[in-house]
Amino acid sequence: MSIAQQTPNHKEKLSVQALILSVGFLLLGLKFYAFYRTHSNAVLTDALESIINIVAGGFGLYSLFIAAKPHDEDHPYGHGKIEFISASIEGVLIALAGITMVIKAIYNFFFPVHIASLDLALVLIVVTGIVNYAMGHIAVRKGAQNSSLTLIASGEHLKSDAYSTVGLLIGLGLIILTNFYWLDNVVAILMGCYIVFSGYSILKKSVGGIMDAADFVLLKRVVEHINECRRENWIDIHNLRIIKFGEKIHIDCHTTIPWYFNALEVHDELKKVEETISDIIPNNLETFIHADPCLPASCKVCSINCPVRVHSFEEEIIWTMENVLKNAKHGIDK
Repeated sequence: MSIAQQTPNHKEKLSVQALILSVGFLLLGLKFYAFYRTHSNAVLTDALESIINIVAGGFGLYSLFIAAKPHDEDHPYGHGKIEFISASIEGVLIALAGITMVIKAIYNFFFPVHIASLDLALVLIVVTGIVNYAMGHIAVRKGAQNSSLTLIASGEHLKSDAYSTVGLLIGLGLIILTNFYWLDNVVAILMGCYIVFSGYSILKKSVGGIMDAADFVLLKRVVEHINECRRENWIDIHNLRIIKFGEKIHIDCHTTIPWYFNALEVHDELKKVEETISDIIPNNLETFIHADPCLPASCKVCSINCPVRVHSFEEEIIWTMENVLKNAKHGIDK
């Protein structure tokens, strides 16, 4: 798919990711210049992670381009899953960068390196920290708006850089005040541990997306909304599932409808279920709603005044996560 064929959402995501990559190159140069002037191990670890940022950012840009392609015969659900792969790679690279930082800091405890020009380092690191946080905030916001895990991962990565920069500044400031140069390595170890944790968190979330892990926050919102907007002809909704394909969200469920409805009436009710779900997920939604005919046991939870009822109505069941996610019609066990 050419850039001209892509939707405005895809173009916006690509533009933001390209900006992140461009700024990453600029910050990398500033950080290595700061290391050249200071020989600070903590500054070097910050610069090394910027290399990871660029590698991850480049792959993220490529993955967004692939994800923008329409579905085809080989990929009937589209190419959105590649965003989870991109975020997984980014998570691994971030964790490896953190491990490298910790190892080098431990090495420098035994083979110390002279640190100089800390005043310059502080100025340059402050600049990179502010830029990283600003870019990270923009990426996370745009990623949330466009349901892009790649942009969210890139943004969280940049924001974690900014947070680690705060720790770096504290460490360098303590060195200036105390002349305890071993604090440089302590700060580097703490930063490295934090970055490893950040990489693990991104990896866990992206692997969950690849394996179609349930999004219980979104499921809860959908269940609560359909319960509030339920129609009398929807005797129950069950076996509700959500799968994500990048920015696209697929929802399927079973809706129990009176067995005597004709095909047109069933279609109308299922269409209303889809419209209700789209209140919560207005964009990039794909639904597959299966119609189940009611059974005699359904009469006890059905308030419809119908001529074929075999049991009296006994109780309206509130739709909850427990009964809507379960693959079974609702009923009263008595």
